[in-house]
Amino acid sequence: MGRIDRAHGITGAVVVRMVSNNPERLVVGTDLIIGDGPQRRTLRVTSVRPHQDRWLVELDGITSRESARQLASSLLYAPAVVDDLDSYWVHDLIGAEVVDTDGVAHGTVVEVYDNPASDVLELDGGALVPLRFATWDRTAPHGTRRLVVDGPEGLLGDQ
Repeated sequence: MGRIDRAHGITGAVVVRMVSNNPERLVVGTDLIIGDGPQRRTLRVTSVRPHQDRWLVELDGITSRESARQLASSLLYAPAVVDDLDSYWVHDLIGAEVVDTDGVAHGTVVEVYDNPASDVLELDGGALVPLRFATWDRTAPHGTRRLVVDGPEGLLGDQ
């Protein structure tokens, strides 16, 4: 979701660089997971305002420049957004089964490449599939991640 670049001021504010394309992920009241491993903790956002191409953020319990400095370079994570069933998250796509509109399996997603025209899925067999041709299979059994590809003839190697 983002990264804390550095402390700002003397009251504990931090400068945050967002990597999410959704600024609503960083609003007052959001609980953010900060850091990895044993240093990982959750803090609530108490104030947010734009600052150049980044954000100035105040977090519950961080009230001094020194405590803010300790967070510098920490990665920020936010809870997953589950209200948009048409959203694609890379961690959900990796490992998803890929089938065509007839239900024929064509492999599993092993990589997702960022591409300006459309993100591209790489399947374990080497096929490359633009994400714009894939949709989640809503009829798949619970817990199964399956994408249905409905693209031009030959996209999945068919003749």
